[in-house]
Amino acid sequence: MIATALPSARLWFAGLLLATLLPGLFAASPGLCQTQVPPELIFNPGTLKPVDSTLRVAVGDKAPDFSLPTIAGSRVSLAQYAGKKNVLLTFVPAAWTPVCSGQWPGYNLAREVFEKHDTVLIGITCDNVPTLHAWVKEMGGLWFTVASDFWPHGAVSATYGVLRPEGVSERALFLIDKQGVIRFIDVHDINARPDLGALAKELDKLQ
Repeated sequence: MIATALPSARLWFAGLLLATLLPGLFAASPGLCQTQVPPELIFNPGTLKPVDSTLRVAVGDKAPDFSLPTIAGSRVSLAQYAGKKNVLLTFVPAAWTPVCSGQWPGYNLAREVFEKHDTVLIGITCDNVPTLHAWVKEMGGLWFTVASDFWPHGAVSATYGVLRPEGVSERALFLIDKQGVIRFIDVHDINARPDLGALAKELDKLQ
C-alpha cells in the first residue's frame, strides 16, 4: 500500500509546488524558461494593447472543433480527444517573441501536473509550420502538440474570438473537458504570461 501511494503523493506535491511557486518565479523573472533562444533571434514588439478582440465562445459552450497541421507533420483536432482527454488550448501571438518564448517552455516544467489531470496541450499560433518548427527546435523542444493556424489565416483563432486586427491571436487559454465543453477561459494581457497557479486550480476542478 505504501509503495502504491508514493507516486500519487509525489504528483500531489509537485502540483502544489507548481501552483504556489512557479507563478511567483515567472513574475519575478520575465526571462525564466527562455533558456534556448538567443536574445538576438527574439523580436520585441514593445508593449501592445492588452486585449484587442471579442470572444465568440463562453464557459459552458461546446468548444468548436478544428483540424490544424502540426510541426510533427500530422493534423490535430479536438474530436480525436473526445471522451478520452481534457484539452488545454494555448494560443500565443507569435513565434520568436519574448513572452511566448518563455510561456511555452514553462509548460515543460508542469508536464506531470497536466498528465495527472488527464489533460493534453495543443499550442496554436498563426505562424506557418516551418517557422514554428524552427522556433520550437531553438527552444529545446516541447512535449505537447504545436499547431499552425496560418491558413486559412487565423480561422481557428477567429472562431474562438481571439484573432486580433493585426492577424495574430491573443494570448489565451481554453480548458476543455472530455465532453468537449469549455470549462475555463483566460484571454490574458498579451504582454504577460498567464498565471500557472490559477490554471492548476482550474485543472483540479475537472476531477
